[in-house]
Amino acid sequence: MDKLFIVLGAIFSFLSVAFGAFGAHILKEKLSEHALSIFQTGVQYQMMHALGLILIGILASKVINGPSQSLHWAGILMALGIVVFSGSLYVLSTTGIGILGAITPIGGVLFLISWFLVILAFLRA
Repeated sequence: MDKLFIVLGAIFSFLSVAFGAFGAHILKEKLSEHALSIFQTGVQYQMMHALGLILIGILASKVINGPSQSLHWAGILMALGIVVFSGSLYVLSTTGIGILGAITPIGGVLFLISWFLVILAFLRA
């Protein structure tokens, strides 16, 4: 599972750079300043948590001896958080579908829980 989190983190990092460039060069002309700001927030949180996924993969493989359910779930929830949080912001900013703003906090809660589980994994180690 640790390799999967590192690979997912690298994929999400790659996509974050691609989406950031897309926003800066293509969407800048098409979106309002507010919508572009929402899109950029999605990019920033995606990159931060993609690096978090890589960190979880490294911690799971190198630091904590033995399998850690806390790190396992932290990685899963962080990946889901990226999809829900950043994904909802991308769709919201490009389509204007306001109801998606209600989904974004779910992704934020997934991020919070995943970071808490990282803390728990170290307290238990």
